[in-house]
Amino acid sequence: MVNQEVQQPSGAKPRFFYGYIVVAITFFIMVVAYGMHTSFGVFFKPILAEFGWTRAMTSGAYSLAWLIQGVLGIFMGRLTDRLGPRKVITLCSLLLGLGYLLMSQISAAWQLYLFYGVIIGIGMGGIFVPMMSTVSRWFVQRRSMMIGIVMAGGGIGTLITPPIANWLISTQGWRTSYIILGSVVLVLIFLAAQFLKRDPAQVGQRSYGENKGDESKLKVVTEGFSLKKTVHTSQFWMLFSINFCLGFSAYVFIIHIAPHAIDLGISATTAAYILAIEGGLSIVGRAAMGTAADRIGNKPTLIIGFILLAIVLFWLVPAAEVWILYLLAAVFGLAFGVGAVVPPLTAGLFGLGSHGLILGVTTFGYTIGAALGPFLAGYMFDATGSYQGAFLVCAGLSIAGIVLASLLRPTHREGLR
Repeated sequence: MVNQEVQQPSGAKPRFFYGYIVVAITFFIMVVAYGMHTSFGVFFKPILAEFGWTRAMTSGAYSLAWLIQGVLGIFMGRLTDRLGPRKVITLCSLLLGLGYLLMSQISAAWQLYLFYGVIIGIGMGGIFVPMMSTVSRWFVQRRSMMIGIVMAGGGIGTLITPPIANWLISTQGWRTSYIILGSVVLVLIFLAAQFLKRDPAQVGQRSYGENKGDESKLKVVTEGFSLKKTVHTSQFWMLFSINFCLGFSAYVFIIHIAPHAIDLGISATTAAYILAIEGGLSIVGRAAMGTAADRIGNKPTLIIGFILLAIVLFWLVPAAEVWILYLLAAVFGLAFGVGAVVPPLTAGLFGLGSHGLILGVTTFGYTIGAALGPFLAGYMFDATGSYQGAFLVCAGLSIAGIVLASLLRPTHREGLR
């Protein structure tokens, strides 16, 4: 481990490492942004009750937001590389706040798609990639663990915000609830973003774990590849495919495990608890997988995560008892934390010079999988009356993830361990 003196110029008095402030701020923003984003399901039925729209029409706005979030993540990553995270996330806080405030005024389906699908989708596009890229710049050692901690903020937000939103809707109505929560999102994320710094050089520090005696190695990692060079590597396309497999499998489970449990004769309340266990354990999983990656390496951790996912999804086909579903949800939550490995793995393979842009492009594979998986699983259920085929497809994609992760090789000698 490197002590704090390494972060300071020679002879200077050690100061508190600002990277920890960056981690705390990005964690907080994840709690607020993703907590509110996942609360869409709480507003779902009140909106249906008022307008009488179909479930497909209403949920389509959320799917559109996912797709736009993925596409804009590419451009927001590039903007972060050039302008820094403070300006990018400040802009996104304004868009998110505006989108949620406008949601309180909808009266037609096109407004739902514009306000939620487009405006909020653009705002969310500037949250994940800029923050993951920023944390990566602040840490050489402990990078995976810190990213895992930040990503755990999304899980905590998912646990905290929907119950608050539900209480507000029951007491104030869904329109007023959007005004209150939208205002909170705007103010909190806007203020938090002002304390973000792009990299340690802005405050006269060095990345945590940076070794002064190995400048040549550091130069390779810091400068890294351009996107043009990156897309001509096999590692890029393997990482893109790994993201697709993870997003597809994960969101089929997250979206359809509760309906599947109810189809087995389990109560809706118990089915909700099964999903809650997955969400709660995903918080632990993200931190645990990040810590494991720092100790044994990103590649072995990624393989372990996909092995656990494959076991859960194969076992889910014959599973019918409540305790088994609880167990599978818990293991799935832990395995889902393997997503915390992707940003530091991207940095290790391609460096930090264009990390935000490259991370945005590779994680678009995750977005495609997350948007496509639940839809195809629902289609397969409509055609067969069962989720078994969908779970088997997801298990197969998890095995594909194992194979792809096993085939990953460094782009340079420092790139992967």
